[in-house]
This record gives sequence, structure tokens and C-alpha cells, in this order.
Amino acid sequence: MTDPHTPPLALVTGASRGLGAALAEALAPTHHIVAVARTTGALEELDDRIRAAGGQATLAPMDITDRGAMAQLCRSIHDRWGRLALWVHAAVHAAPLSPADHVDTRDLERSIATNVTATGTLIAYVAPLLGRGGQAVFFDDPRAGGKFFATYGATKAAQIALARSWQIETAQTGPHVHILAPAPMATATRARFFPGEDRAALAHPRDEAARLLAQLAR
Repeated sequence: MTDPHTPPLALVTGASRGLGAALAEALAPTHHIVAVARTTGALEELDDRIRAAGGQATLAPMDITDRGAMAQLCRSIHDRWGRLALWVHAAVHAAPLSPADHVDTRDLERSIATNVTATGTLIAYVAPLLGRGGQAVFFDDPRAGGKFFATYGATKAAQIALARSWQIETAQTGPHVHILAPAPMATATRARFFPGEDRAALAHPRDEAARLLAQLAR
């Protein structure tokens, strides 16, 4: 059973950098963070920042495409805390841009595994932990069908299609599924997509995290 003195639990997948890390830090004052990402060093830096601000985090350096690891993670969450209040899914594989007739098979397979298959697997595993009152958050991206975005755009759109179906299916029963639209941000992913772009005109992930989380309270 959950200790009544323990803050609500927030699972953040893709928490090592960019928007995921900013969201984990923004949630830390009110939630215990379970931070999932493949990069151990970046997770440890996130943990340092959260603890320096008085928060608490549990680090889970795992690959979300590892079905067994995700099953064990969710089982551990159930055994230790009982439930989740919030799941923020910021993990994504951003394949390099290429024409549709030059898509790299390995990039396509990895994008499907991360953006589509892992998302479907996690929805099934996380839903029981959220129950009726929990919330799940996904992040839309309008670039599906855009020039040179075949691999990323197609798999990101498929991810959001999964989330939209879950959102409709649970509208009356819960959990509450949110699909939010981040503004263009100064992240490493965007820099790979748009090298040379004026980053001063882009939102900071920290500011965008605060704006997006405010939408959950409405």
C-alpha cells in the first residue's frame, strides 16, 4: 500500500534531457519522480538537480524497447508504491531526416520499436498503475507527412494515434489521457532537424514544461 506521507508518483519516460528532463524537474516539488532513460550519466545529473532543489527521484536507466525491463519496472512500481499518479511519455527516437525513397531500414526499425511498439507496450503496463484517477501525457508533433520527415513523422504519428485511441476509450472511465502540443524548443533533437536555426527564437524546455503542466490542472 502507498504510504500516505509519500508524495504522488510521476513516471517520466525519456527523462534524461530536453523536455523530458525539464518536466521531471518541474514535477519534482510535488511528486516523487521515477526517471527512465537509457543514458545513466544524464539521469544522474537530473537526480542531482532534483535533490539540490529538495525533491526526490528514483532512477531507472533502461531502454523502453526492452519489454522485459519495462514489465519489471512496472511491477516494481506496483510492489513499492502501489500506483502512479502521472505518466509523462517524452521518449522518442528522432531518426535523421532523409527523402522517403532513401529511408534507412535500421533507423525505421528503431523508430518503430521506440515510438510505436514501446508506446503500445507501456500503455498496457502502465494503465493498471494509473487506475481511474491517474493521468497520462503524450506530446504531439505535426510533422507527419512533411518533407524529409518520413521515418520520424510516420512513427510519431502512429504513437499519437495509439494515445488518441486510449484517450477516447478512457474518457468516461479514466485514466485521463492528455495529448499536448509543445512549442518549438531549443533542444538537441530540434538542432539535428534544423541546424543553423536561430535558437534565440525558440522556447526554453523549462518554460515549456511549466506551460504544458499548467494545462493538466484545467
